[in-house]
Amino acid sequence: MAFSNLVAFFIILTTAATLHTHGIYEISSSAQAALALKPLAGRYAFLLFVCGIVGTGMLAVPVLAGSAAYGIGEARRWRVGLERKPKEAVRFYAAICAATLVGSSLNFFGIDPIKALFWAAVLNGLVAAPLMVVIMIMASSPMVMGKFTIPRYLQVVGWIATGVMVCVCLGVFATWK
Repeated sequence: MAFSNLVAFFIILTTAATLHTHGIYEISSSAQAALALKPLAGRYAFLLFVCGIVGTGMLAVPVLAGSAAYGIGEARRWRVGLERKPKEAVRFYAAICAATLVGSSLNFFGIDPIKALFWAAVLNGLVAAPLMVVIMIMASSPMVMGKFTIPRYLQVVGWIATGVMVCVCLGVFATWK
């Protein structure tokens, strides 16, 4: 995971440096994002960008649909699992299909994918803080975790991270325009 985050960091850094150099300070479309590749790929920039987007989608859609189906299925106590045959977990596989269709249909409703990604990230960040509080309370509780309660140093680190997330969320609300 550290390696993938390092790669993502350098992708962001390179893209920002390339776009800034060419006077692009705000990305409002996928076409503008593809311009970041133009100095490297020349006239093939858009083709390369499309291949990257399609490839990312092919990787992401099954993971996102599957995780949504697992979340829904486990919350409703359905039989879940890709190791099960579709006849054994009909609702689980139906949830995978529904999540895939909903995700794929967003293209046809004129939703700007850049804005959708931005707002999804904002929402994830805002939801993370209260979830982290609940997780820290549960992970520190001997009643919940028994002998598997997290050690003191992890409690300290966890609460510091949780505090930072809460401060960031408060900062978002304080600076909201």
